[in-house]
Amino acid sequence: MELATTTSDRFLRHALERMLSVAWRVPDPLLNERPAGDDTNSVAALVVHCCGVVEYWLGHVAFGEPTTRDRDGEFTATATIEELTALVTSTLERAGYLLQRLDEPRAHDSASRPPLYGGDRSDAAIALHVLEECFQHLGHAELAADILASRVSR
Repeated sequence: MELATTTSDRFLRHALERMLSVAWRVPDPLLNERPAGDDTNSVAALVVHCCGVVEYWLGHVAFGEPTTRDRDGEFTATATIEELTALVTSTLERAGYLLQRLDEPRAHDSASRPPLYGGDRSDAAIALHVLEECFQHLGHAELAADILASRVSR
């Protein structure tokens, strides 16, 4: 599974780095603004949420590590571009380590994991879920940034 881990790490890095580049495009005063009201998420909140997804699914679900994740709080989080950059950097370092550990033989109870994709509880299903979430929210961040940019250019 070394190739899958390397591929997962590369794709996760691509998603989070692209999301961060979207955040860098948004003027600081708008980074924490919900582009279309309370039913949408700010670019900053989407980045924070994706980092939470990585920590929760790779650390907690895959390896049973303790978590202090506040999923609801991720969507109301605010941050500066510098804070988001530091968060993405540390998340990618941690994710690389965790994805590499998925290759290591170990005894684990995957039966206690939440089922994904037709009941799949495998390491691959967890990695795929993390990638799916990050790419989905990358699209949301792109849309949010486009809406916010249109306000500045008027």
